[in-house]
Amino acid sequence: MNTIFAETLRELRRKRGLTQVQLGKQMFVDNSTINRWENGSRVPDAAMIARLSKVLDVDVGTLLSAAAASDESVNIIMVDDSKVILSDGITVLEEVIPNATITGFIWPQEAIEFAKSHRVSLAILDIELGTASGLDLCRTLLEINSRTNVVYLTAYPDYSLEAWNTEASGFLVKPLTPESVRNQLSKLRYPFVSGGTA
Repeated sequence: MNTIFAETLRELRRKRGLTQVQLGKQMFVDNSTINRWENGSRVPDAAMIARLSKVLDVDVGTLLSAAAASDESVNIIMVDDSKVILSDGITVLEEVIPNATITGFIWPQEAIEFAKSHRVSLAILDIELGTASGLDLCRTLLEINSRTNVVYLTAYPDYSLEAWNTEASGFLVKPLTPESVRNQLSKLRYPFVSGGTA
């Protein structure tokens, strides 16, 4: 639930003198969609936020910041079958995203079980996980939560075309660096507050 975005949207709508029905018509969505946004049960995607900013005549950054401000702690997972890569990667993620809870997994099934009981904002996945596939893991994680940002991490850039077919948010080449993580965070499909420095 995101009460920060809900309250921001409700206040902006009221300042414009619009009802939920009127805003829905201008947005070309049903007023029940506006109601879900305003009760915090749903957050619009980036395209809808851009449209909202025009309809409400407000800077898109205001709405994006409110959407990114979650009431929950941010959970990030990294899955790699190399303990060294996993350890080094988690160190980089902790530096760039200090307020997040970062959990590493060697086994894909453990990551799946974690995702079933925790809302995962970002999953960084190795594509080759021993006998398992990071591409398959991506599909499973998105079935659990379609708003999980999945970013592939691999030593083989040749995988990039196949990786995009899984609706991932991005692609990084090993080794993970603070600069590459910061760059990728700015391009996520579903942004969240990282707590790091720009």
